[in-house]
Amino acid sequence: MNLPIFLFTDFGSADIYVGQVKAVLHARARACAVIDLLNDAPAFDIVANAHLLAALVRRLPAESIVLGVVDPGVGSQRGAVMLEAEGRWFIGPDNGLFSVVRARAAASACFTLDWLPQPESASFHGRDLFAPAAAAIASGRVDIRSRARETALEIELDPADFPRIIYVDHYGNAMTGLRANTLDRRASLRLKGRVLHYVRVFTDAPRGEIFWYENSIGLVEIAANQANASSLLGLAVGDELSVEPA
Repeated sequence: MNLPIFLFTDFGSADIYVGQVKAVLHARARACAVIDLLNDAPAFDIVANAHLLAALVRRLPAESIVLGVVDPGVGSQRGAVMLEAEGRWFIGPDNGLFSVVRARAAASACFTLDWLPQPESASFHGRDLFAPAAAAIASGRVDIRSRARETALEIELDPADFPRIIYVDHYGNAMTGLRANTLDRRASLRLKGRVLHYVRVFTDAPRGEIFWYENSIGLVEIAANQANASSLLGLAVGDELSVEPA
């Protein structure tokens, strides 16, 4: 068994941390593919990332590992956890990051991560605790159900849709924590004093016009045709919006 490992972190794609994690994965699970799902996740923001991860994993293969590390409490008494949800394994801090995934899964089980030696570094559990665990599971060297005891998540976030900006991409498109299939296409969004209407694709709007649409991972996204919607509206992760029914 050699399962793919997907990285979801706020380590920053231009910093030194992702490379160190990948070095551990390569040493311990050389035959397993390692894919960057996102390494520029909103820093420290557990709630935004919990909703973003829940949207992203719908496209991942059923048998895969997600090494998810957004961990402002690293080195503290926060727990470490392994979650199995619909055939995918999620390994990382028990701080709510995986709770939306678990709440929306048809079937899930949660296990303690206490069968590895104490991490070498108190401040880099991504490299020294979570990466070795991911490598052991992905390569099939560890049978979690016989090694670890089942438990419950310590932190459970509200899995309901989250009416805030959760991610801004380099185009200036702003993803929200709202699932698009919950909204009537005739509904409008109110954000930063502006009322935004739905369009299906970018070219359905005049150049520079700001709108909302259903993005490729099923979320409501704020965008502009050939323009930077976040700059035009002054948007940032955490900004709140409201839905105005048709």
